[in-house]
Amino acid sequence: CKIELKLTSLIMSLVSEEFPDEVPLRAEEITIPADVTPERVPTHIVDYSGKHIDTMTDKNKSIYSVNNKKSIEKVRMDSVCVVVPLILVGNKSDLVEHSSMETILPIMNQFQDIETCVECSAKNLKNISELFYYAQKAVLHPTGPLYCPEEKELKSSCIKALTRIFKVSDLDNDGILNDNELNFFQRTCFNTPLAPQALEDVKNVVRRNMNDGVKDNGLTLKGFLFLHTLFIQRGRHETTWTVLRRFGYDDDLELTQEYLFPIIKIPPDCTTELNHNAYLFLQSVFDKHDKDRDCALSPEEVKDLFKVFPYMPWGPDVNNTVCTNDQGWITYQGYLSQWTLTTYLDVQRSLEYLGYLGYSIIYEQESQAAAITVTRNKRIDLQKKQTQRSVFRCNVLGARGSGKSGFLQAFLGRNLQVNHKSFYAISTTYVYGQEKYLLVRTAELACDVVCLVYDVNNPRSFEYCAKVYKQYFIDSKTPCVVIAAKSDLHEVRQHYSLSPHEFCRKHKLHPPQPFTCNTTEALNKDIYTRLTTMAMYPHMAQADLKNSTFWLRASVGATVIAVLGFAMYRALLKQR
Repeated sequence: CKIELKLTSLIMSLVSEEFPDEVPLRAEEITIPADVTPERVPTHIVDYSGKHIDTMTDKNKSIYSVNNKKSIEKVRMDSVCVVVPLILVGNKSDLVEHSSMETILPIMNQFQDIETCVECSAKNLKNISELFYYAQKAVLHPTGPLYCPEEKELKSSCIKALTRIFKVSDLDNDGILNDNELNFFQRTCFNTPLAPQALEDVKNVVRRNMNDGVKDNGLTLKGFLFLHTLFIQRGRHETTWTVLRRFGYDDDLELTQEYLFPIIKIPPDCTTELNHNAYLFLQSVFDKHDKDRDCALSPEEVKDLFKVFPYMPWGPDVNNTVCTNDQGWITYQGYLSQWTLTTYLDVQRSLEYLGYLGYSIIYEQESQAAAITVTRNKRIDLQKKQTQRSVFRCNVLGARGSGKSGFLQAFLGRNLQVNHKSFYAISTTYVYGQEKYLLVRTAELACDVVCLVYDVNNPRSFEYCAKVYKQYFIDSKTPCVVIAAKSDLHEVRQHYSLSPHEFCRKHKLHPPQPFTCNTTEALNKDIYTRLTTMAMYPHMAQADLKNSTFWLRASVGATVIAVLGFAMYRALLKQR
């Protein structure tokens, strides 16, 4: 906290607790230790003359003499250029018997940055300590960003911030803060719960002042905003500022970079995933907004979920990337898949999103970085021949028109009857009974497993796959699978020196896997389980490719587990 002061005698009186016989032209900068200040923060006091004005100072005091009208008018001129909170200090009150407040009030009303006015006397030490207390309070808890005194209401930026805080704290999304939610809010912000009678007293204050501030014995958003207006009007700005800062806001009522983007170190060849607590939190957010309990988010429910964001983070492309229901709405599985995708590809964005949702506050963590698991180096996984990762990347490569988009969309349960285009598709598979995420995408090389897709009905399609394999993967440890796409069509001879089967045999690859999504029946997803298994166990893939029991062991029970998992989720919803 830094206070700039124009009158040396006030500083000298504060420090020595007596009026100095000789006043220097300018006092040295003084630091008051945190343990002797009411707000428990160190305070730097800087004396300056009119020739040395630092507009970056946290706090200005403009000093006038209560017995000098010219100095009062000079205050009006000084206030025009002020860009920080300002306190007017009327010094030499010992020389007059009247107050200058009547003259000063019009100036205070004219300039919103003026926090308050204090009349004092350096000579008899009147209000010296008080003026420094108000100065420090104005720096730490300024009125300007929160409240408009002319309109007697909160500013729009303050309403926006407090509305987000209310929605984050409304854990069941019923539009009111019940006693449990109010107590959690109180404990989160002030480290102490409210006694039952204190809760009732708060609600009674709201009831006496407005009709729609309390509903079903809970505090509505209007009631919540009214309380903060009341705090500010009664000079308890620190209450509102404590809440705002606990929820990540800075002095300009913007979420801080430190809050949204906590530091997280990601070594080379490591990936980022959500941990168990993060998935539990995201499940609770889904439950909170799935009003009709259909295990999918309608467009209105998605919009409601993201009201705590400053922008809509998910566009129409998300619906083409994850599983949706028959209406095209994102399912519970698709919702978690999109979060998994974001965390894997852009962890900073995932941290930002979790910040908007209040993860660190609801789960009482230091930051949302606690939601992220950084996996170990992939080289170590290969050496130890095991992995603890849950997300694997499969890149799909093939000539134009070979069926790559169809292969991606089939993973999400869509056939050719539904026309969707996307660079990504992500969903869950089950390997040895463990749920894993497989991220399938086109047009990249770095990955855990490769799909080389060719069109069995196009004689020039396989040549592209052969060239890509020989150029990038022939000496690689990355497992590769050749997909014979559009297998429902007539298979033609490929214009390449080797047939696809001969090529796979020569390079010790599994024979081409027939695949089609041109069907009205449920799509077979065994190939995706195989890809995930190969990504998890690359050291076993080549050795066991010809052993059908390898794939049988990997995929056994996958369908049963998937159905069981969905049924368990529905059962949990019914319990809630």
